[in-house]
Amino acid sequence: MTKGKQLREVIARRGLARVMAAHSPLSARLAEEAGFDGIWASGFELSALYGLPDVSLISMTQHLDMTRAMAAQISLPIIADIDTGFGNAINVIHAVKEYERAGAAAVVIEDKSFPKVTSLVEGGRQDLVPVKEFQGKISAAIDSRTSSDFLIIARTEALIAGLGEAEALARASAYEEAGADMILVHSKQDTPVEIESFVRNWQGKIPIVIVPTSYPEMTEQRALALGKIQVLIYGNHAIRASTQAMQEAFANIIHHGGAHEVGKNIASVKEVFRLQKMDQVKENERRYL
Repeated sequence: MTKGKQLREVIARRGLARVMAAHSPLSARLAEEAGFDGIWASGFELSALYGLPDVSLISMTQHLDMTRAMAAQISLPIIADIDTGFGNAINVIHAVKEYERAGAAAVVIEDKSFPKVTSLVEGGRQDLVPVKEFQGKISAAIDSRTSSDFLIIARTEALIAGLGEAEALARASAYEEAGADMILVHSKQDTPVEIESFVRNWQGKIPIVIVPTSYPEMTEQRALALGKIQVLIYGNHAIRASTQAMQEAFANIIHHGGAHEVGKNIASVKEVFRLQKMDQVKENERRYL
């Protein structure tokens, strides 16, 4: 079964796929163990991992390599966040072929201009490309995939850019016309009201994807009740959780002048060995060395 078909089957069975962001094979494995249905190969999280702002500084090669590394270590479908597609429609053609070959289930392409600025930053530049240009990107993506199981998700940033619901709906409709399999609509409002209004007024036939980072009151039950949302992405919780955990552990060591107080609050070395599958190494050593 392809990863795209696996994602579709989760949606058919549960009505909603719960997808967690990851920035490494380790974080992806932890998300899989926790029970999520898929992985969001997050550009924001990978940028943060490199200590860089999310403004198109991470290259396609860097993101693709991490996506491939995650795919090799987990069984979950991966939705790759490829921002603007790394350029124009020609770049998108190359990207789609590479991400499909790398084992991703889907790519998300957004309608911002390149280079982009991360969506949730206060006062950030949020310029969108013309509708016709982005339709060309979506059409190029559709024509470039080798299997229809590989999903092309068109992301509109019209609400993020302050252009209003009518523009967001018009763009989403145009992207559906270009062949997109799903529409991701993004919002930075601190309540779900804006997204809920968009979803209720969406008359298209393809499903909606949301990323309720700034409006966490949008629970899975609330999303399901709208009847049109099929994927809910927790977009940056992995990097935020790991950042706070490291900050607290490092501060504890400095405060106490050693690691004697921090051990009970962090994972054991044995647990890390388990996640690294060291038991398989030991078994192979017994068999072959």
